[in-house]
Amino acid sequence: MSELKDFIYSIPTTVYFGKDQMGNIGSEVASHGKKVLIVYGGGSVKKIGLFDKVVAELDKAGIAYVEFGGVEPNPRIDTVRRAVEVCKKEGIDVIMPIGGGSTIDAAKLIAAGAKVDFDPWLFVSEYRPISEALPIVVVLTVAATGSEMDAIGVISNPETQDKLAFASPAVRPKAAFLDPTNTFTVSKFQTASGAADIFSHVCEDYFNMEPGLYMLDCFMEGLMKTVIKYGPIALAEPDNYEARANLMWAASWAINGFTKGGNNNTWCCHAIEHELSAIYDVTHGLGLAIVTPRWMEYSLTEENASKFASFGVNVFGIDASLPEMEIAKKAIEATSDFFFNKLGLQSHLKDIGIDETNLRVMAEKSCRYGGLPGIKLLLADDVEQILKNCL
Repeated sequence: MSELKDFIYSIPTTVYFGKDQMGNIGSEVASHGKKVLIVYGGGSVKKIGLFDKVVAELDKAGIAYVEFGGVEPNPRIDTVRRAVEVCKKEGIDVIMPIGGGSTIDAAKLIAAGAKVDFDPWLFVSEYRPISEALPIVVVLTVAATGSEMDAIGVISNPETQDKLAFASPAVRPKAAFLDPTNTFTVSKFQTASGAADIFSHVCEDYFNMEPGLYMLDCFMEGLMKTVIKYGPIALAEPDNYEARANLMWAASWAINGFTKGGNNNTWCCHAIEHELSAIYDVTHGLGLAIVTPRWMEYSLTEENASKFASFGVNVFGIDASLPEMEIAKKAIEATSDFFFNKLGLQSHLKDIGIDETNLRVMAEKSCRYGGLPGIKLLLADDVEQILKNCL
Protein backbone atom coordinates (compact mmCIF):
# COMPACT_ATOMS: atom_id res chain seq x y z
CA MET A 1 0.00 0.00 0.00
CA SER A 2 1.34 3.44 -0.91
CA GLU A 3 2.11 5.90 1.85
CA LEU A 4 0.64 9.26 2.76
CA LYS A 5 2.26 12.00 0.70
CA ASP A 6 4.55 14.58 2.29
CA PHE A 7 3.11 18.04 2.80
CA ILE A 8 3.84 21.40 4.41
CA TYR A 9 1.14 23.17 6.40
CA SER A 10 1.27 26.78 7.59
CA ILE A 11 -1.63 28.90 8.78
CA PRO A 12 -0.26 32.29 9.84
CA THR A 13 -3.62 34.09 10.05
CA THR A 14 -4.34 35.46 13.54
CA VAL A 15 -7.99 34.90 14.39
CA TYR A 16 -9.91 37.06 16.85
CA PHE A 17 -13.02 34.98 17.52
CA GLY A 18 -16.04 36.11 19.52
CA LYS A 19 -18.27 39.08 20.27
CA ASP A 20 -15.81 41.06 22.40
CA GLN A 21 -12.84 41.27 20.05
CA MET A 22 -13.47 44.57 18.25
CA GLY A 23 -11.23 46.40 20.67
CA ASN A 24 -8.24 44.67 19.10
CA ILE A 25 -8.81 46.09 15.63
CA GLY A 26 -6.77 49.25 16.15
CA SER A 27 -3.66 47.55 17.49
CA GLU A 28 -3.81 44.77 14.89
CA VAL A 29 -4.13 47.15 11.95
CA ALA A 30 -1.49 49.49 13.38
CA SER A 31 1.01 46.64 13.33
CA HIS A 32 0.68 46.54 9.55
CA GLY A 33 0.32 50.18 8.50
CA LYS A 34 -1.16 53.63 9.04
CA LYS A 35 -3.69 54.00 6.22
CA VAL A 36 -6.45 51.52 5.39
CA LEU A 37 -8.70 50.87 2.41
CA ILE A 38 -12.01 49.61 3.79
CA VAL A 39 -13.62 47.38 1.17
CA TYR A 40 -17.28 46.36 1.34
CA GLY A 41 -20.21 45.29 -0.81
CA GLY A 42 -23.67 46.73 -1.18
CA GLY A 43 -23.83 48.65 2.07
CA SER A 44 -25.39 46.22 4.55
CA VAL A 45 -22.34 46.65 6.80
CA LYS A 46 -23.40 50.27 7.25
CA LYS A 47 -27.05 49.41 7.86
CA ILE A 48 -26.19 47.06 10.72
CA GLY A 49 -23.77 49.58 12.25
CA LEU A 50 -20.67 47.46 11.78
CA PHE A 51 -18.89 49.94 9.54
CA ASP A 52 -19.18 52.65 12.19
CA LYS A 53 -17.87 50.30 14.90
CA VAL A 54 -14.81 49.47 12.82
CA VAL A 55 -14.13 53.11 11.97
CA ALA A 56 -14.43 54.05 15.66
CA GLU A 57 -11.68 51.57 16.50
CA LEU A 58 -9.49 52.88 13.69
CA ASP A 59 -10.03 56.45 14.89
CA LYS A 60 -8.99 55.51 18.41
CA ALA A 61 -5.74 54.11 17.06
CA GLY A 62 -5.11 57.16 14.87
CA ILE A 63 -5.38 55.16 11.66
CA ALA A 64 -6.56 56.94 8.52
CA TYR A 65 -8.96 55.20 6.16
CA VAL A 66 -10.48 55.43 2.69
CA GLU A 67 -13.69 53.56 1.92
CA PHE A 68 -14.41 51.58 -1.23
CA GLY A 69 -17.87 50.07 -1.61
CA GLY A 70 -19.81 48.29 -4.30
CA VAL A 71 -18.06 44.92 -4.54
CA GLU A 72 -20.40 42.51 -6.37
CA PRO A 73 -21.58 39.09 -5.04
CA ASN A 74 -19.39 37.52 -7.75
CA PRO A 75 -16.60 40.14 -7.61
CA ARG A 76 -15.56 41.61 -10.95
CA ILE A 77 -12.17 42.52 -12.26
CA ASP A 78 -13.24 46.07 -13.19
CA THR A 79 -14.07 46.70 -9.52
CA VAL A 80 -10.65 45.40 -8.52
CA ARG A 81 -8.98 47.65 -11.08
CA ARG A 82 -10.71 50.75 -9.68
CA ALA A 83 -9.74 49.85 -6.13
CA VAL A 84 -6.13 49.26 -7.13
CA GLU A 85 -5.99 52.79 -8.54
CA VAL A 86 -7.37 54.14 -5.26
CA CYS A 87 -4.67 52.26 -3.34
CA LYS A 88 -1.90 53.74 -5.45
CA LYS A 89 -3.33 57.25 -5.40
CA GLU A 90 -4.00 57.30 -1.66
CA GLY A 91 -0.88 55.47 -0.48
CA ILE A 92 -2.79 52.66 1.18
CA ASP A 93 -0.87 50.39 3.58
CA VAL A 94 -3.54 47.86 4.61
CA ILE A 95 -6.63 46.37 2.96
CA MET A 96 -9.60 45.75 5.28
CA PRO A 97 -12.55 43.90 3.74
CA ILE A 98 -15.73 44.01 5.82
CA GLY A 99 -18.07 41.36 4.47
CA GLY A 100 -18.16 37.82 3.13
CA GLY A 101 -16.21 35.80 0.61
CA SER A 102 -16.81 38.05 -2.39
CA THR A 103 -15.54 41.14 -0.60
CA ILE A 104 -12.53 39.26 0.77
CA ASP A 105 -11.67 37.69 -2.60
CA ALA A 106 -11.78 41.11 -4.24
CA ALA A 107 -9.61 42.50 -1.43
CA LYS A 108 -7.00 39.80 -2.05
CA LEU A 109 -6.58 40.72 -5.71
CA ILE A 110 -6.66 44.42 -4.83
CA ALA A 111 -3.86 43.81 -2.34
CA ALA A 112 -1.79 42.04 -5.01
CA GLY A 113 -2.63 44.53 -7.76
CA ALA A 114 -1.52 47.46 -5.62
CA LYS A 115 2.01 46.06 -5.67
CA VAL A 116 2.46 45.75 -9.44
CA ASP A 117 2.38 47.98 -12.51
CA PHE A 118 0.32 45.64 -14.72
CA ASP A 119 -3.37 44.75 -15.00
CA PRO A 120 -4.36 42.51 -12.05
CA TRP A 121 -6.38 40.31 -14.43
CA LEU A 122 -3.03 38.96 -15.66
CA PHE A 123 -2.60 37.22 -12.30
CA VAL A 124 -5.41 34.87 -13.32
CA SER A 125 -5.44 34.95 -17.13
CA GLU A 126 -1.67 34.49 -17.53
CA TYR A 127 -0.98 32.86 -14.14
CA ARG A 128 1.50 35.54 -13.20
CA PRO A 129 2.83 34.74 -9.72
CA ILE A 130 1.74 36.86 -6.78
CA SER A 131 4.98 37.41 -4.88
CA GLU A 132 3.80 40.21 -2.59
CA ALA A 133 0.63 41.98 -1.54
CA LEU A 134 -0.56 44.62 0.88
CA PRO A 135 -1.46 43.10 4.27
CA ILE A 136 -5.12 42.15 4.68
CA VAL A 137 -7.16 42.34 7.90
CA VAL A 138 -10.67 40.87 7.60
CA VAL A 139 -13.89 41.63 9.45
CA LEU A 140 -16.16 38.74 8.52
CA THR A 141 -19.95 38.96 8.16
CA VAL A 142 -20.91 35.69 6.40
CA ALA A 143 -20.03 32.08 7.23
CA ALA A 144 -19.45 30.47 3.85
CA THR A 145 -16.35 30.64 1.68
CA GLY A 146 -13.61 30.51 4.32
CA SER A 147 -11.73 33.26 2.45
CA GLU A 148 -10.88 34.86 5.78
CA MET A 149 -8.31 32.15 6.51
CA ASP A 150 -7.08 30.87 3.15
CA ALA A 151 -4.69 31.90 0.39
CA ILE A 152 -7.16 31.57 -2.48
CA GLY A 153 -9.48 33.94 -4.32
CA VAL A 154 -11.83 33.88 -7.29
CA ILE A 155 -12.59 36.75 -9.66
CA SER A 156 -15.03 37.18 -12.54
CA ASN A 157 -14.58 38.87 -15.90
CA PRO A 158 -17.98 39.48 -17.53
CA GLU A 159 -16.35 40.46 -20.83
CA THR A 160 -14.77 37.03 -21.28
CA GLN A 161 -17.41 35.16 -19.22
CA ASP A 162 -14.65 33.70 -17.07
CA LYS A 163 -14.56 33.09 -13.33
CA LEU A 164 -11.02 32.09 -12.42
CA ALA A 165 -9.09 31.35 -9.27
CA PHE A 166 -5.77 32.70 -8.05
CA ALA A 167 -3.68 31.63 -5.08
CA SER A 168 -0.63 32.78 -3.16
CA PRO A 169 0.53 32.79 0.46
CA ALA A 170 0.98 36.53 -0.01
CA VAL A 171 -2.80 37.11 -0.05
CA ARG A 172 -3.64 35.04 3.01
CA PRO A 173 -5.10 37.52 5.53
CA LYS A 174 -2.78 38.58 8.34
CA ALA A 175 -5.71 38.63 10.75
CA ALA A 176 -9.44 37.96 10.78
CA PHE A 177 -12.12 39.18 13.17
CA LEU A 178 -14.84 36.54 13.47
CA ASP A 179 -17.81 37.73 15.51
CA PRO A 180 -20.82 35.40 15.09
CA THR A 181 -23.21 38.23 16.04
CA ASN A 182 -22.26 39.96 12.79
CA THR A 183 -24.00 37.10 10.94
CA PHE A 184 -27.32 37.40 12.81
CA THR A 185 -28.79 39.61 10.05
CA VAL A 186 -27.69 37.40 7.14
CA SER A 187 -30.77 36.39 5.12
CA LYS A 188 -32.13 32.85 5.15
CA PHE A 189 -31.10 32.37 1.54
CA GLN A 190 -27.52 33.50 2.13
CA THR A 191 -27.32 31.47 5.34
CA ALA A 192 -28.46 28.35 3.48
CA SER A 193 -26.14 29.05 0.54
CA GLY A 194 -23.26 29.56 2.95
CA ALA A 195 -23.97 26.24 4.68
CA ALA A 196 -23.99 24.48 1.30
CA ASP A 197 -20.69 26.15 0.42
CA ILE A 198 -19.02 24.95 3.64
CA PHE A 199 -20.33 21.43 3.12
CA SER A 200 -19.12 21.34 -0.49
CA HIS A 201 -15.64 22.56 0.48
CA VAL A 202 -15.27 19.58 2.78
CA CYS A 203 -16.65 17.15 0.18
CA GLU A 204 -14.07 18.25 -2.36
CA ASP A 205 -11.23 17.01 -0.14
CA TYR A 206 -13.09 14.13 1.52
CA PHE A 207 -14.04 12.24 -1.64
CA ASN A 208 -10.77 10.77 -2.81
CA MET A 209 -9.25 7.30 -2.92
CA GLU A 210 -5.67 8.34 -2.16
CA PRO A 211 -3.97 7.05 0.99
CA GLY A 212 -4.74 9.55 3.71
CA LEU A 213 -4.97 10.26 7.37
CA TYR A 214 -7.81 8.61 9.27
CA MET A 215 -7.85 11.60 11.61
CA LEU A 216 -8.50 13.95 8.68
CA ASP A 217 -11.48 11.88 7.52
CA CYS A 218 -12.83 12.02 11.08
CA PHE A 219 -12.23 15.77 11.17
CA MET A 220 -14.01 16.33 7.87
CA GLU A 221 -16.93 14.13 8.90
CA GLY A 222 -17.21 16.26 12.02
CA LEU A 223 -17.27 19.45 9.97
CA MET A 224 -20.03 18.10 7.75
CA LYS A 225 -22.06 16.94 10.77
CA THR A 226 -21.65 20.42 12.25
CA VAL A 227 -23.13 22.03 9.14
CA ILE A 228 -25.97 19.48 9.05
CA LYS A 229 -26.80 20.17 12.71
CA TYR A 230 -26.46 23.94 12.86
CA GLY A 231 -27.49 25.05 9.35
CA PRO A 232 -31.21 24.45 9.95
CA ILE A 233 -30.98 25.95 13.46
CA ALA A 234 -29.48 29.17 12.08
CA LEU A 235 -32.32 29.33 9.55
CA ALA A 236 -34.98 28.89 12.24
CA GLU A 237 -33.25 31.05 14.87
CA PRO A 238 -31.11 33.70 13.12
CA ASP A 239 -29.75 35.07 16.40
CA ASN A 240 -28.76 31.69 17.84
CA TYR A 241 -25.15 32.38 18.84
CA GLU A 242 -24.17 28.73 19.16
CA ALA A 243 -25.39 27.92 15.66
CA ARG A 244 -23.81 30.97 14.06
CA ALA A 245 -20.51 30.42 15.89
CA ASN A 246 -20.26 26.79 14.84
CA LEU A 247 -21.00 27.61 11.21
CA MET A 248 -18.50 30.46 11.21
CA TRP A 249 -15.65 28.39 12.64
CA ALA A 250 -16.51 25.41 10.42
CA ALA A 251 -16.35 27.67 7.35
CA SER A 252 -12.81 28.77 8.19
CA TRP A 253 -11.51 25.26 8.77
CA ALA A 254 -13.23 23.76 5.74
CA ILE A 255 -10.83 25.43 3.32
CA ASN A 256 -7.74 26.72 5.14
CA GLY A 257 -5.67 23.80 3.82
CA PHE A 258 -5.81 21.61 6.91
CA THR A 259 -8.12 19.01 5.37
CA LYS A 260 -5.89 18.34 2.35
CA GLY A 261 -3.10 16.55 4.20
CA GLY A 262 -1.06 15.89 1.05
CA ASN A 263 -4.10 14.98 -1.05
CA ASN A 264 -3.88 16.51 -4.53
CA ASN A 265 -7.51 15.86 -5.44
CA THR A 266 -8.99 18.25 -8.01
CA TRP A 267 -12.04 20.18 -6.85
CA CYS A 268 -14.60 19.08 -9.44
CA CYS A 269 -17.79 20.70 -8.15
CA HIS A 270 -16.18 24.10 -7.80
CA ALA A 271 -14.73 23.93 -11.30
CA ILE A 272 -18.21 23.20 -12.65
CA GLU A 273 -20.01 25.79 -10.53
CA HIS A 274 -17.57 28.55 -11.42
CA GLU A 275 -18.73 28.28 -15.02
CA LEU A 276 -22.35 28.65 -13.91
CA SER A 277 -21.43 31.80 -12.01
CA ALA A 278 -19.32 33.15 -14.85
CA ILE A 279 -22.22 33.11 -17.31
CA TYR A 280 -25.31 33.36 -15.10
CA ASP A 281 -23.99 35.16 -11.98
CA VAL A 282 -25.34 32.35 -9.78
CA THR A 283 -24.94 32.58 -6.01
CA HIS A 284 -21.95 30.31 -5.40
CA GLY A 285 -23.38 28.20 -2.58
CA LEU A 286 -26.65 27.66 -4.42
CA GLY A 287 -24.81 26.52 -7.54
CA LEU A 288 -22.76 24.09 -5.46
CA ALA A 289 -25.89 22.71 -3.82
CA ILE A 290 -27.41 21.95 -7.21
CA VAL A 291 -24.22 20.45 -8.66
CA THR A 292 -22.82 18.46 -5.72
CA PRO A 293 -25.37 15.62 -5.39
CA ARG A 294 -25.49 15.18 -9.19
CA TRP A 295 -21.70 14.99 -9.25
CA MET A 296 -21.90 12.36 -6.50
CA GLU A 297 -24.46 10.31 -8.43
CA TYR A 298 -22.40 10.45 -11.61
CA SER A 299 -19.09 9.69 -9.87
CA LEU A 300 -20.27 6.72 -7.78
CA THR A 301 -18.75 3.41 -8.94
CA GLU A 302 -18.07 -0.01 -7.48
CA GLU A 303 -14.44 1.06 -7.04
CA ASN A 304 -15.21 4.12 -4.90
CA ALA A 305 -18.45 3.03 -3.23
CA SER A 306 -16.59 2.37 0.01
CA LYS A 307 -15.85 6.08 0.40
CA PHE A 308 -19.47 7.06 -0.18
CA ALA A 309 -20.54 4.35 2.27
CA SER A 310 -18.21 5.71 4.97
CA PHE A 311 -19.72 9.13 4.30
CA GLY A 312 -23.21 7.73 4.71
CA VAL A 313 -22.49 5.86 7.93
CA ASN A 314 -20.31 8.46 9.67
CA VAL A 315 -22.01 11.66 8.54
CA PHE A 316 -25.68 10.72 8.13
CA GLY A 317 -25.86 7.74 10.47
CA ILE A 318 -27.04 5.25 7.84
CA ASP A 319 -27.17 1.61 8.97
CA ALA A 320 -23.68 0.16 8.49
CA SER A 321 -25.05 -3.36 8.07
CA LEU A 322 -26.65 -2.51 4.71
CA PRO A 323 -24.86 -3.39 1.45
CA GLU A 324 -22.11 -0.92 0.61
CA MET A 325 -23.68 0.37 -2.61
CA GLU A 326 -27.06 0.81 -0.92
CA ILE A 327 -25.47 2.90 1.82
CA ALA A 328 -23.69 4.98 -0.81
CA LYS A 329 -26.90 5.73 -2.69
CA LYS A 330 -28.77 6.54 0.53
CA ALA A 331 -25.96 8.94 1.46
CA ILE A 332 -26.37 10.82 -1.81
CA GLU A 333 -30.13 10.98 -1.25
CA ALA A 334 -29.49 12.35 2.25
CA THR A 335 -27.20 15.02 0.81
CA SER A 336 -29.95 16.14 -1.59
CA ASP A 337 -32.48 16.15 1.25
CA PHE A 338 -30.19 18.34 3.33
CA PHE A 339 -29.61 20.90 0.58
CA PHE A 340 -33.10 21.08 -0.85
CA ASN A 341 -35.40 20.24 2.06
CA LYS A 342 -33.52 21.06 5.27
CA LEU A 343 -31.88 24.20 3.87
CA GLY A 344 -34.69 24.97 1.42
CA LEU A 345 -32.47 25.74 -1.57
CA GLN A 346 -33.72 25.47 -5.14
CA SER A 347 -32.95 22.03 -6.52
CA HIS A 348 -32.63 22.44 -10.30
CA LEU A 349 -31.00 24.82 -12.75
CA LYS A 350 -34.34 25.41 -14.45
CA ASP A 351 -35.61 26.81 -11.13
CA ILE A 352 -33.12 29.67 -11.45
CA GLY A 353 -33.68 30.31 -15.15
CA ILE A 354 -30.90 28.21 -16.68
CA ASP A 355 -31.60 25.98 -19.69
CA GLU A 356 -29.45 23.84 -22.01
CA THR A 357 -28.14 26.77 -24.06
CA ASN A 358 -24.64 27.02 -22.58
CA LEU A 359 -24.15 23.56 -21.09
CA ARG A 360 -21.54 22.49 -23.63
CA VAL A 361 -19.62 25.74 -23.35
CA MET A 362 -19.55 25.47 -19.55
CA ALA A 363 -18.50 21.81 -19.71
CA GLU A 364 -15.58 22.55 -22.02
CA LYS A 365 -14.42 25.53 -19.98
CA SER A 366 -14.52 23.57 -16.72
CA CYS A 367 -12.16 21.05 -18.34
CA ARG A 368 -9.90 23.67 -19.92
CA TYR A 369 -6.84 22.12 -18.25
CA GLY A 370 -7.49 18.60 -19.56
CA GLY A 371 -10.27 17.21 -17.40
CA LEU A 372 -11.12 17.04 -13.71
CA PRO A 373 -9.29 14.13 -12.04
CA GLY A 374 -11.28 13.89 -8.83
CA ILE A 375 -12.59 10.67 -7.31
CA LYS A 376 -13.59 9.89 -10.89
CA LEU A 377 -11.97 11.49 -13.94
CA LEU A 378 -14.40 13.86 -15.64
CA LEU A 379 -13.99 15.04 -19.22
CA ALA A 380 -16.16 17.60 -20.98
CA ASP A 381 -18.77 15.01 -21.99
CA ASP A 382 -19.07 13.89 -18.37
CA VAL A 383 -19.47 17.43 -17.08
CA GLU A 384 -22.09 18.17 -19.72
CA GLN A 385 -24.08 15.16 -18.57
CA ILE A 386 -23.82 16.23 -14.93
CA LEU A 387 -25.14 19.66 -15.88
CA LYS A 388 -27.99 18.05 -17.82
CA ASN A 389 -28.80 16.05 -14.70
CA CYS A 390 -28.98 19.34 -12.83
CA LEU A 391 -31.66 20.77 -15.11
